[in-house]
Amino acid sequence: MMYQALTIAGSDSGGGAGIQADLKTFGLCGVFGTSVITAVTAQNTQGVFDIHQIPPSTIISQLSAIVDDFDIRACKIGMLGDVASIQAVHDFLSVHRSQIGRLVIDPVMIAKGGAKLLQQNAIDALMALLPLADVITPNIPEAQVLTGVQMTCDDDIVQALHRFGQMGVSGVIIKGGHRHDGLCRDWVRLGDEIFCVDANRCSVKNTHGTGCTFSACLTAQLAKGVPMTTAIRRAKSFITHAIKTPIKIGQGIGPVNHWAGAEALNKMSGEYGDAI
Repeated sequence: MMYQALTIAGSDSGGGAGIQADLKTFGLCGVFGTSVITAVTAQNTQGVFDIHQIPPSTIISQLSAIVDDFDIRACKIGMLGDVASIQAVHDFLSVHRSQIGRLVIDPVMIAKGGAKLLQQNAIDALMALLPLADVITPNIPEAQVLTGVQMTCDDDIVQALHRFGQMGVSGVIIKGGHRHDGLCRDWVRLGDEIFCVDANRCSVKNTHGTGCTFSACLTAQLAKGVPMTTAIRRAKSFITHAIKTPIKIGQGIGPVNHWAGAEALNKMSGEYGDAI
């Protein structure tokens, strides 16, 4: 059986993040990837130079084409960009939620180089979309914006996890890459359960596409029927190895090494019969 997944996100002309990173990750995880492009960006390892939002009607047409023909077992949502795009996706999924399987939302707001990928007036619309997800994957700055909780210590992160629950979000992974300590600790809340997933921090500059790649690997695992907790740990292993085995591409913040992530994933247990 060929498992199928969907990514709804922006296109990265530099190939390190967005749709391109998602499709690479899906394929390396043994999942057939489909896509809905919400924006076309002109970017490379040195920055984002232009963003063209796709008309909402075209986003809806892409979504309709996918659900009419493919057996989507899991979907991830990345960059949406503006209110109109968010509203188009929200309206479509409100009707067709059962046709996309498990849903992961990565609330993309800022590119690794600092460029804004979500218009300021779109935050409220994005927050209304989040309860449709099985799990969301904000980093610390994104979680601070969405919850209003400033995260300076572990207790703040736990408070933010509960705040998301009050907002109707059933599953949350707050990624810890922006903290400045020896561990890269992700905080997870699934229902009433809270736990952490740790990895040693890597001192490298090639970190473009980390969030996209993590959420795409998580989506691919869910598409294959892997339980959520195991899927999270696999995605953490994938991105950790993708970061710590850098590849030399571009002159700025280069991409992570998706192939190293896949190699690490292949060494993990194939208890679900899904080894690549």
